[in-house]
Amino acid sequence: MNIDSTDKKIIALLQQDASLSLQQLAEQLNLTSTPCWNRIKRLEQEGIIQKRVALIDPQKVGLELVAFVQIKTQQHSEEWLKQCVQQVKTFAQVLEFYRMAGEYDYLLKVIVKDIRSYDLFYQQLLNNVPGLTDVNSSFAMQQLKFTTELPIT
Repeated sequence: MNIDSTDKKIIALLQQDASLSLQQLAEQLNLTSTPCWNRIKRLEQEGIIQKRVALIDPQKVGLELVAFVQIKTQQHSEEWLKQCVQQVKTFAQVLEFYRMAGEYDYLLKVIVKDIRSYDLFYQQLLNNVPGLTDVNSSFAMQQLKFTTELPIT
């Protein structure tokens, strides 16, 4: 996978606006449509461009509470992790899920309507993921920065 400066420009432009037409992209890159299209297809085939999405304002669709959930477990087998990941993936409220180094083993970023919705999620998590020894939740008061743009240089 070799990414040159033109590929980086394509990535940067698509990260800012994935709805740009092929013609608009090509014009901004000083390319014709065919080489621009070929580059985009290659970036997709190589998995660099995974998908194109619309970013939705969570508050405008009634999702106002963001929680960061830290989890400890004494279960560290591959089988337990596989089952845990499979179960957590079924929760639509979980936006991100990480295995961590440090005091906690896992971190979830969760978004829900309100505290009552969070409590329902919390109970489902405890009931469906066995072996959790500590679950600590922190709630975001204000989002100060959000981006999906990767710093491609």
